Amino acid sequence: MSDKVDLWALSDLATPWCLRVAVTLGVAEHLARGITKIDDLAREADCDAESLARVLRHLVGKGVFEEPAEGEFALNETARDLVDPGPVRGNLDLDGWGGRVAGVWSGLLSTVRTGRPSYQEVFGRPYWEDLDAEPGLAASYDAQMTNGGRNVPDPAALVGDDWADVRHVVDVGGGAGALLAETLRAHPHVRGTLVDLPRTVARSGEIFEAAGVSDRASVSGQSFFDPLPRGADVYLLTRLLLDWPDEEAAALLTRCAEAAAPHGRVVVDGGVSPGGAPPKGGLMVMMLTGGRTRNLDQFGALAAMAGLAVTASGNAPSGRYIVECRPA
Repeated sequence: MSDKVDLWALSDLATPWCLRVAVTLGVAEHLARGITKIDDLAREADCDAESLARVLRHLVGKGVFEEPAEGEFALNETARDLVDPGPVRGNLDLDGWGGRVAGVWSGLLSTVRTGRPSYQEVFGRPYWEDLDAEPGLAASYDAQMTNGGRNVPDPAALVGDDWADVRHVVDVGGGAGALLAETLRAHPHVRGTLVDLPRTVARSGEIFEAAGVSDRASVSGQSFFDPLPRGADVYLLTRLLLDWPDEEAAALLTRCAEAAAPHGRVVVDGGVSPGGAPPKGGLMVMMLTGGRTRNLDQFGALAAMAGLAVTASGNAPSGRYIVECRPA
């Protein structure tokens, strides 16, 4: 059996862009409401019927949607995943944050040539400045982080599941608080503080209330590069460090070390891989912000710069790799 890879199949751009266009036009939702004929679908989506039909037939050929009769389309099992709001739709919707993520790939060559993020070249402003300048884009980003990005649905994990002596957790860059809410619900003796930008933590109240933890949750609307609330037992950084180059990542870890001293722990979940092998992934953050994934050796050197020592590491029950540090 040949191990040769089909390079043409690897280079196909038609399928990912057709899928994103179908999601942005709400095709799956229209089909779920019983609008199945192409002229009616195009009218609802405010687009050209012939062009939409060609896009949908391409997707039918790839196993997304069905065409049971000419000019009439239907959901199949795969397409049903596109009906409900969630991380899949959020990543594919070209009218929101997903559009920025898709568009920035056109800057990959520039990033590889220069070693610098290409987001500004593609969209006219650096990534974080763009979020600050576009409230709709920022809201889309926050929603995506809550629905399926940084704030994973499981509670926060510690190496060895050692929660007995934890009384106060600070979730640094915790978005709208979904992860912190699940953590407090799983550990009724713990109280928590959510740290993120004011526009982001403003959405946390309903999440804490729905989880039944409002009486044990507080917020600090601020940059996490400013001094953090001091004296907590655990400072959580979930899928946060990989957004930043080494200089900013070291500054963030330094703030955590200052706040955690003398006895607190800094827990990093995401963006660090075991051992010293070259880390994989991180291409998107490379283009967005200049961020990167790191192996444990690289992270340990970064932590030492911030006054932290790695004290434990291991896999959470979900399989996520966790690293714990304490002030050196």
